[in-house]
Amino acid sequence: MACQSCATGKDGQPKGCKNNGTCGTDSCNKLTVFDWLANMSVPNGEKPFDWVEVRFKNGRKHYYHNSENLTLSIGDIVATQAQSGHDIGMVTLTGELVRVQIKRKKFDTKTDVWKVYRKASQKDIDIWSEARDKEEPMKVKARQFAIDLKLKMKISDIEFQGDSSKATFYYTAEERVDFRELIKIYAREFRIRIEMKQVGFRQEASRLGGIGSCGRELCCSTWLTDFRSVSTSAARYQQLSLNPQKLAGQCGKLKCCLNYELDSYLDALKAFPKTDTKLYTKKGTAVCQKTDIFKGHMWYAYEGEWMNWHLITTDQAREIIEINKKKEKVASLEEYAVDLSLVDTKTEFENVVGQDSLTRFDGPKGNKKRKNNRSRNKKPAQNKVGAKTNNNKTNNNQQNNAKPKPKPRPKRKPNKRKPENNNNKSNESK
Repeated sequence: MACQSCATGKDGQPKGCKNNGTCGTDSCNKLTVFDWLANMSVPNGEKPFDWVEVRFKNGRKHYYHNSENLTLSIGDIVATQAQSGHDIGMVTLTGELVRVQIKRKKFDTKTDVWKVYRKASQKDIDIWSEARDKEEPMKVKARQFAIDLKLKMKISDIEFQGDSSKATFYYTAEERVDFRELIKIYAREFRIRIEMKQVGFRQEASRLGGIGSCGRELCCSTWLTDFRSVSTSAARYQQLSLNPQKLAGQCGKLKCCLNYELDSYLDALKAFPKTDTKLYTKKGTAVCQKTDIFKGHMWYAYEGEWMNWHLITTDQAREIIEINKKKEKVASLEEYAVDLSLVDTKTEFENVVGQDSLTRFDGPKGNKKRKNNRSRNKKPAQNKVGAKTNNNKTNNNQQNNAKPKPKPRPKRKPNKRKPENNNNKSNESK
């Protein structure tokens, strides 16, 4: 779904509400909960639930008590209670579904009681929008101050309170950072109350958003609400290469999507024997080298012959293991591998729509320039008889005009000169 401000323009260009998923109409917001109980009336004698869910910048949500019994609906801008002053947010959920969300998130409605003051007036909205416009230039200056102090931290985002009396600086750091001097510089430069809040790298990615390697928007910034721990064992069970560049997301941690199909892989691996179990045969001891979870195949190799792999099914491997438990050995793995008839099933697609073949560009390209030059030099034949006579004439002319090939020159023989014996003659005369 998309709101009217996010729709395309006249020339097909997307307008964009420029709110990064928090537009005012609540149609393209991230982490939006659909109120499927909105059309249902409350039973007689029951009072409607007087708590509402309010969302702030970058998907931050909180639950407030509607003690004034205001008529609130989804999308209303309200002024809510804060530690000092008031904050401005948008109502995202009302009614009985808020009770379900509070119970699911284990929110304590007795101790942590925050109230809704009123619906936001135009003055409240103007102050809130002016404060939001200050966040981006302030973030650039804040990062520069942290760099000047040589602090190993990154200011990822800044969030103003609705009444513009306080600013929360979200930062990420691998180690503990002493930012007491930094807070003094911020208070002197920005003239506002400062609150520093450290977030993890995944929380930073969910707040900023981005495009993942799959080409879609990040799950943590669209619908994922909890961050479960992801370990390298999830990649090992799915037989993925342990390449940190491919397994890591934009946050630098392992991708959350590694846990999506992990349960199905674990269920499929229950039918496989353990890979560390060896198969004992008369020919030698075989060790598992590779498994194919989808086809149910396993590759084994004899100790000392690691290059020769033998393919068997999981049922055959389990049968050999049962025989080995009886302290017996099978003859060899080749007997079981021969029984497995593997046929390469290639899917052939019919040309139903009439599209061209996908392999039409696989062949080597011919030299079209030479063919075009030859066709230009050839004169078009007027008729068959004329073409024959012209061809004969051209052949005779070519034979007459052909120059005889020059005879190859004989190779010169090296002159073998006899050595002069003047010295000998002179010696003899002497």
